[in-house]
Amino acid sequence: MEDSPVALRVNLALRELLALAHDVQVALARRLGLGATDVQALQHLAAGTPMGTVDLAHALKIRSASATVLVDRLEAAGHVRRDPHPRDGRRVTLVVSEPARAEVRAALAPLVDAITRLTDGLPPEQAEVVARFLGDTTEIFRGYAAEPPEAG
Repeated sequence: MEDSPVALRVNLALRELLALAHDVQVALARRLGLGATDVQALQHLAAGTPMGTVDLAHALKIRSASATVLVDRLEAAGHVRRDPHPRDGRRVTLVVSEPARAEVRAALAPLVDAITRLTDGLPPEQAEVVARFLGDTTEIFRGYAAEPPEAG
């Protein structure tokens, strides 16, 4: 089945957006004076799911020892703190500090403001369609990322 012109435009736009997402992450890291992996770690930790160092290592697909060094660096810079795990006293939960959250918000403000202006310029019914499309696309991406590769 051949892609429609609109489907092709959407697929190309998504491909370009995905490619630019990496560039935005690098730009954010530069603005914050951090490495790209540090920014990825902060994004995972800020997502709200409690994580320890091993969980973060799995999320970043790095070794536990590397994650420990990363967390030590973020903690020394005041970006992250280690809190006792709420249910398991032997573990810690990594928490993004409020100053780090504020710094990230400030660094992202121009991007967020531009997207907000773009969204505010849409009629409400179009904004709803866009929001639903992006949410559904996110779920498709999440599923694809979670699927193990097929054995060839």
